[in-house]
Amino acid sequence: MAGQKSFSAQVDEWVRTSNARMTAVFRDAAQTVVNDVRLPKSKGGHMPIDTGNLRRSLSASTTAMPNINADKAEFSENNGQITLTIAGANIGETLYFGFQAAYARRMEYGFKGADSLGRVYNQEGSGFVRLTAQRWPEIVKASAKKIKAKVKSR
Repeated sequence: MAGQKSFSAQVDEWVRTSNARMTAVFRDAAQTVVNDVRLPKSKGGHMPIDTGNLRRSLSASTTAMPNINADKAEFSENNGQITLTIAGANIGETLYFGFQAAYARRMEYGFKGADSLGRVYNQEGSGFVRLTAQRWPEIVKASAKKIKAKVKSR
């Protein structure tokens, strides 16, 4: 029996490996959601892009939904912040993704009528968040397949 692991050690290893794979699928799926929700219409997504400011206003957190920042007109690229938040998240944690631009809701759902400044709009919503969220089961399945293939290739 020299060199063989005990049954308990084998189970422990299987649990560690399973948890690592589940975490990898969770993180990969979350990153896919972020990428897809910000995919421009011109590249097959649903996000309307004019200046890119709305796209850049997406933020991530593991503690609370990011707030609308009505006082901020221009947002900087923050892919690093989002990627680090996802990379640090574990199974069982909630990841919150939210757009901080004040007009994000209007772009998602549309707006008809006069705004607080008296400007009149008849704007259809793009649904970039809702349409991506609906695909969550499909995204997780694709991430699981991708992670499984990476494990097999080792």
